[in-house]
Amino acid sequence: MILACHNIEKAFGEEVIVSGGSFHIEDHEKAALVGPNGAGKTTLLKMIVGEIQADGGNVVLTRGKTMGYLAQHQDMNNDHTIYQEVRTAKADILDMERQIREIEQEMKHLSGERLEERMNTYQRLTAAFERENGYACESEITGVLKGLGFTEEEFSKPVATLSGGQKTRVSLGKLLLTKPDILLLDEPTNHLDLNSISWLETYLLNYPGAVLIVSHDRYFLNRVVTKVVEIELGKLTTFMGNYTDYAKKKEMLREARMKEYLNQQQEIKHQEAVIEKLRSFNREKSIKRAESREKMLDKMTPVEKPMELHTDMHLTLEPSCVSGNDVLIVEHLSKAFPPQILFENISFEIKRGEHVAIIGDNGTGKTTILKILNQVLKADSGSFRLGSNVKIGYYDQEHHVLHMEKTIFQEISDDYPNLNNTQIRKVLAAFLFTGDDVFKLIGDLSGGERGRVSLAKLMLSEANFLILDEPTNHLDITSKEILEHALNNYTGTVLYVSHDRYFINQTATRIMDLVNRTFVNYIGNYDYYLEKKEELTAAYSNTSRLENNSSSVAADLASDSKLSWQEQKEAQAKERKRANEFKKTEERIGVLEDRSAEIDILMSQEEVYTNSVKCQELAKERAEIDAELETLYEKWEELAE
Repeated sequence: MILACHNIEKAFGEEVIVSGGSFHIEDHEKAALVGPNGAGKTTLLKMIVGEIQADGGNVVLTRGKTMGYLAQHQDMNNDHTIYQEVRTAKADILDMERQIREIEQEMKHLSGERLEERMNTYQRLTAAFERENGYACESEITGVLKGLGFTEEEFSKPVATLSGGQKTRVSLGKLLLTKPDILLLDEPTNHLDLNSISWLETYLLNYPGAVLIVSHDRYFLNRVVTKVVEIELGKLTTFMGNYTDYAKKKEMLREARMKEYLNQQQEIKHQEAVIEKLRSFNREKSIKRAESREKMLDKMTPVEKPMELHTDMHLTLEPSCVSGNDVLIVEHLSKAFPPQILFENISFEIKRGEHVAIIGDNGTGKTTILKILNQVLKADSGSFRLGSNVKIGYYDQEHHVLHMEKTIFQEISDDYPNLNNTQIRKVLAAFLFTGDDVFKLIGDLSGGERGRVSLAKLMLSEANFLILDEPTNHLDITSKEILEHALNNYTGTVLYVSHDRYFINQTATRIMDLVNRTFVNYIGNYDYYLEKKEELTAAYSNTSRLENNSSSVAADLASDSKLSWQEQKEAQAKERKRANEFKKTEERIGVLEDRSAEIDILMSQEEVYTNSVKCQELAKERAEIDAELETLYEKWEELAE
């Protein structure tokens, strides 16, 4: 065991964050800390590292072990470049190397005892330098920076000029390179693109120390963790397994607890009815019996009602009218911010009812495409047009569609003047804004709160074409699941940018990967994309060719992508049909083989083999089974091919 929390207590005024909470982390264990927004996850991490004092209980870190902490927000304003800042994580090794080089220079001019003394120091330092893998230090720094999405051209950028997300990535790089015995990471994937998240997953899976992660990225947690610690309503509960295992066990426990609660409530109502009836008889014996039952009720330990699922937000999206079949047609679109070319000559179409996810590395132009479609930016060349009766609803990750100087109530009432006060409050209550919360200024809200206001406006828009930029950013897992459910029941068309692979997997019917300045099309969800990525990338993307003739390749890619769209859709439908047939055939073979084995057993029993009629019946059935199996085996082989 490397870390243990015993009976932790923390409250801010009347708000209890955690009460009597205990859990532990073993050496080399990868664990997640999950819970709704505001449950106290970050507070608990800060108590563990000592930034916040617990009201009670204690945190124990095994003697001699080191701890590293990545906070959500970083204050980094010095004169270092990105590379210099991350290099400070290896200060001890770099200082050791400096001493080695100094001694090498000294020894050229020494002799006798002084030379022997310096030689001993030199050998001790070089041995330590090798143990610490000092010779690979610079390449390790470069590898981590590239893994976190920085290009070599960006290494020389001053950290003071970086965005908050970039500073967090720099801090994460430093922390990983210091290699503490236990890593505490608060939302480490928030500012990473898909490739960087995948790199971090692999890094953490191979990390020799322990890891405790706060994250709303369910796909990431499924890949990395083997234990989940839940904080909810002030209680800490430990579940073994990854996030999916936790979610299943949580649901089972909730159902059992709800059943227990409902049974008790039913018993209480029954007893109260009996008591009332006994009292109505108004006889001495009946009153005594009623009093006895009342005492029994008083002694009953009440079962606390479990939290209802998805009752905190009620998101229903419904288009006001049906659009034409052609929702969006994009032709030969290009955009550059010199000297960087984001994309060129891209063409694609979106049909009614499609749920299309745009993915790609940071800086490739995903958000730019959405801004062009919403006429926030102009394309350098190319055009796009909307189909008939298309009404856009736009969700902007930076919430530019919100007015910072307005209150939440004004934001809704100004855009939807036909709504009365009661209707506005009802909508806002569905997004967790109740009482005086509705009079908070937009400018004073957190990122998650602004996201909920934007979603509320989106719900009221009754649009039939939703364009969403990182809609799950700052949402907790419960809110993400509510949004997923709403989008899956939405009859309109959706185009969105997201780095949330679990969300993409649940909601996308098609993925467009922005790579090498153009789109590669995948007709399916994120799992399908992963399955086909290498194959299609090999077919469509040739980096060296692109460098020689980028515009030609971009045009070819766009053309291939457009041509392959229907082919992929047909191929996928065909594959689904084959898979279903294959499954049914296997299941039927299993049933027949089991029955055949049963007949063998029956035929060996005396009461059967001495009964000629029964023997004939079983023999006939066995022959029919063998004939059907012969046909099924052939069919199975064909489908397996």
